[in-house]
Amino acid sequence: MNVQDLVIAIPAIMVAVILHEYAHGWVAYKMGDPTAKEEGRLTLNPIPHIDLLGTLVFPAILLLIGSNILFGWAKPVPINPFRFRDLRKGTFFVSIAGVCMNLALASTFGLLYRIAEAGYLDFLTPAVVQPLVIFFVKSVMINTVLAVFNIIPIPPLDGSRAIMSFFSLKHWELFYRFEMYGFLIIMLLLFTGILQRIIAPIVIFLYGVFLGL
Repeated sequence: MNVQDLVIAIPAIMVAVILHEYAHGWVAYKMGDPTAKEEGRLTLNPIPHIDLLGTLVFPAILLLIGSNILFGWAKPVPINPFRFRDLRKGTFFVSIAGVCMNLALASTFGLLYRIAEAGYLDFLTPAVVQPLVIFFVKSVMINTVLAVFNIIPIPPLDGSRAIMSFFSLKHWELFYRFEMYGFLIIMLLLFTGILQRIIAPIVIFLYGVFLGL
């Protein structure tokens, strides 16, 4: 990982994680919960969303140690599911909103990469095109990893909340209670390499699809 790659990768991560959280807040607002809007988090301004550890430090460490998986997080958007017009439906759609945003971003940046590779940006200088292409490629990978990672059904990841929405409300407490252990399990799976082996085949497949490889 050279300096140029590092400088380009951090903004790509910020775009991915911030828009991921914005999507949660926007869908929650549409489902009847204005909490994110009331607290100033329904905004594309990156500053309120930045988590110093998850958005900057942790991704930078992964880059510097040459990790074969790269991800981060932003400050979670505040959501009150009991303000949804329909609790179950709201919980489901808000849960998958971030994943859908990351897949949409991966598709968009993949299209931009193809446009660049086809020569439609050749009117720009190579000094501009080359960093753009690197940014597009890294954005595809980062958004694909985030989408696949977040759909894993381990609390507090989005996949667990989406599954939780199909259960009876009396079982929701079990999901919330398990969240304190879920993060530790995720970190254990990550640093033992198990997580990479689980999601890598899906990530590689989608990465190829988005880039047209």
